[in-house]
Amino acid sequence: MNIFKGIIAYPITPFDREEKIDLPLFKTLLERLVQSGANGIAPLGSTGVLPYLNDAEKEAVTEAALQQVNKRLPVLVGVSCLTTERTLYHAKFAEKAGAAAVMVIPASYWKLTDEEIFRHYEKIAAGISIPIMAYNNPATGGIDMSPALLKRLLQIPNVTMIKESTGDVQRMHYLRRELGDDVEFFNGSNPLALAAFAAGAKGWCTAAPNLIPDLNNQLYAAITRNKLDTARTLFYRQQELLQFISGKGLPRTIQAGLQIQGIESGYLRSPLQPLGTEDDGRLRDILAALGN
Repeated sequence: MNIFKGIIAYPITPFDREEKIDLPLFKTLLERLVQSGANGIAPLGSTGVLPYLNDAEKEAVTEAALQQVNKRLPVLVGVSCLTTERTLYHAKFAEKAGAAAVMVIPASYWKLTDEEIFRHYEKIAAGISIPIMAYNNPATGGIDMSPALLKRLLQIPNVTMIKESTGDVQRMHYLRRELGDDVEFFNGSNPLALAAFAAGAKGWCTAAPNLIPDLNNQLYAAITRNKLDTARTLFYRQQELLQFISGKGLPRTIQAGLQIQGIESGYLRSPLQPLGTEDDGRLRDILAALGN
């Protein structure tokens, strides 16, 4: 059974002026995503600045997300840490709190071997009963998991999903070819959304619904109805924004975009800083052209 499909929306983690998490604002922004038509919610991803939070803060965001969503949508919680022990700790916490699944990226100061990565996932999987999404994003995690390793990870019983964020659509074609229609892979590269769906991706993990939920939902609807000409038109309309979001950094771009739309989005945590004047102006122009 596919727990997740379609548009998986990633909320930001907003902070106050003292750089403490603003949980009431987080819940407000999260509710916007729930109401936006998204098919799932994924707190504590790159957009939610997971690596910048301590253990207590991760737990608070996890609990707040699950309380606010209240089972209306499946929730995928990011639990990645440098060590296997801490990753498993947060995976267990997310499971107990009610998460439908957890997402794990093998981030490390040292470059891990394939065997170390496999054992990392194996130990985490052995400690929980909910599904795991293996997240491959060398740009943020510093490790590029090969298609062969991703295929091997799927041998672990509850590693059931792959999120590919390398921007290489051929990896998705490889997984589809090697594992057939049952493989659940998801696109994590905004500029690759259309190509990924064409390759058979079951969903798109993205921060874009914070700013343009209707366009994102219309694109997925066109794909599911096999209206490829409509899907191409919808994708090219939002492509510039998708590239901007990925190129300028998810937290700062979404935070700025929400403010431009007149939506309170809080502050960033150091060392992250707001968009510069030039980039902010460009984002305003892009959103204005989209009618946002």
